[in-house]
Amino acid sequence: MEIQNGILQVDGFFAFTIGIVVLFIGKRLNDAIGFLREFSIPEPVTGGLLFSVLFGLVYAASGVAVEFDLAARDFLLVYFFITIGINASLKDLAAGGKPLVILLAITIAYMVVQNLTGISVAALFGMDTAVGLLGGTVSLIGGHGTAIAWAPRIAEEFGITNAMEIGVACATFGLILASLMGGPIAKFLINRYKLKPEKVEPVDVGLTQKEQKAGIGHLDFLDAILAIHICGIVGLLLNDILADLGLRLPMFVTGLFAGILISNLMPKNFPRISGRAWPSRTPAIALIADIALGTFLAMSLMSMQLWTLIDLAVPILTILAAQFGVAIAVNLFIVFPAMGRNYDAAVVSAGFGGISLGATPTAMANMSAVAMRYGASHLAFIIVPLVAAFFIDLANALMIPFFLANF
Repeated sequence: MEIQNGILQVDGFFAFTIGIVVLFIGKRLNDAIGFLREFSIPEPVTGGLLFSVLFGLVYAASGVAVEFDLAARDFLLVYFFITIGINASLKDLAAGGKPLVILLAITIAYMVVQNLTGISVAALFGMDTAVGLLGGTVSLIGGHGTAIAWAPRIAEEFGITNAMEIGVACATFGLILASLMGGPIAKFLINRYKLKPEKVEPVDVGLTQKEQKAGIGHLDFLDAILAIHICGIVGLLLNDILADLGLRLPMFVTGLFAGILISNLMPKNFPRISGRAWPSRTPAIALIADIALGTFLAMSLMSMQLWTLIDLAVPILTILAAQFGVAIAVNLFIVFPAMGRNYDAAVVSAGFGGISLGATPTAMANMSAVAMRYGASHLAFIIVPLVAAFFIDLANALMIPFFLANF
C-alpha cells in the first residue's frame, strides 16, 4: 500500500483480506442489532456501508482517498452467476405452471416500466439516460451484483465517472425499501380480504437452509470448483463468439448462460474425472455461491466513494421515491389480482415487493416472515425464486443493452 497524489492504493491481496474482515464485521453487527435482522439487511451491506462511511470520513479529514484493486472481486462476480446457472433446472421452470408464466410476464413488463421511470426522472434533472438506467433495472430489480457489473461499462461509454457509486447507492436503498414493502403489503391484503391458507402445512422456506446443514468434504468442494471453471471456460468462448458478432456482454452473463446450458444438457450418467455427478444444487455449490456473493458485495460496498454522490443526492432520492411508488402500485393493482386474489397471491405480493426493488434473498425473507405468521404458501416459494433468480438476470442481460443503445 502506498499514497500517491492524495490516493491510498490498496493492492488486490489486501483488498480481498479487508473484504473478508468487512463481511465478518457486518455479521457481528447484524447479530447485535435487531433492526438489521428484522429488515433482512445483508451482512456485507452492513459492513460495507460502515467501511465506506469510515473511508469517507478519512477523505473529509485528510483529503486522502482510498482506492482498492478489485480484480478478485470481479472473479467472485463471475463465480456467483455461474453457480446460478449450474443450479437452474428447466424441469423446475414448468412446475409453477400458469402462475409462473403470469408472474414472469408481469415482471418483464414491470422491468420496462422501471427503466422508463428512471429515465424520465433523470431527464427532469437534465441528466443522461444512463443515470436513469442506473436507477432502474441495473440497480433495483438487478440488485448490487448487476449494478456493479454494468457500472464500469456505463462509466466508460457514457463518461459517468461515479456510475459505480450511483448504482450501488440505488441498489442499497432499494434493498431497504424492498424489505420495508413486502411484509406490510401482505399484511394489508390478508387483513382486508380476510385471507388464509387453503390447508395447514409446514412452512417451507426452500432448499437452501437444508443444504447449509449438510457436511461438505474437500473433494465435494473441489468438484464444484471444477464445474464452475468448466462453465467459465465455455462462457469465455461464448463471450468471444458473441463479441465477433457485435454483441458485447459482460463475462458474468455468458458464464450464466454456460452454466444453464451445461447443467440442462449434460446426461446424469455422463462420466466425469471426479467420479461424481454434476453438482447442481449441492451444498458445495451453495457454499461457494454464499462465499462469492458475500465477499463480492463486501468488497464492492467498502470501496464506494460516497463523497462523489453529494451533488446527485436530490436526483437519486427522487428516482427512488418514484420507483417506490410505482412498485407499490404494480404490486397492489396488478400482481395481487393477476395471481388470484387469494392467500398465495398475498404471499407472492410480499415476494414481488422484495424483487421489485431488491433481490432474491429479500424476496425470500419477505415471504418467510409472512409464512411464519400466517401460514405456508408452497406455490409462492416455487414461482417467486424461479422468476427472481433465473429469468430476471436473463431478461436484464438483454434489456439493459437495448435501453443503452436506443434511449
